[in-house]
Amino acid sequence: MTSGPAVVYLGLGGNMGDRLANLRRALAAVDALPAVQVLAVSPVFETQYVGPGEQAPYLNACARIRTTRDCRPLLADLKGIEGSLGRAELGHMQPRPVDLDILLWGTRVVDEPDLQIPHPRMRERAFVLEPLARLAGEEKFPDSGETVAAACAKIRRKSGPWVLARPQWSLQVGLPDPE
Repeated sequence: MTSGPAVVYLGLGGNMGDRLANLRRALAAVDALPAVQVLAVSPVFETQYVGPGEQAPYLNACARIRTTRDCRPLLADLKGIEGSLGRAELGHMQPRPVDLDILLWGTRVVDEPDLQIPHPRMRERAFVLEPLARLAGEEKFPDSGETVAAACAKIRRKSGPWVLARPQWSLQVGLPDPE
């Protein structure tokens, strides 16, 4: 357990099956975890796949949660939710019904082989930064002090895969509006 409640940001994504329903189910499962409360969710974005080969577009969003759990048990629970929603362990960069990542954990920095916080590649990925900036633009990366909004502005200046807001596809079921 952590010493007190922590505010944690999660990334949610998926590109198989009913993408929106999968994200909603994943978010509900996160909210049902012991000692976890979903506080707010970003708008949903539809995004071009980033990686080798071709895949269907993803839906991506971010969630702000509060938890008294530590990062290892939470990560294990997130992987369990992924599996319960049909994610097979086919390797990195494969299509998936749902993907759940720990992006930020307060001022915590973790650098272990299978767990890195802040998420090591999120500053390179518009599909993470766009929803995270809508939810937590003023949050600072604990390893650099840069704000999420500043990192998002940098990536917007580069050309890259498309990222489109889809406000008609909300995950805000019973949650306060983050804006």
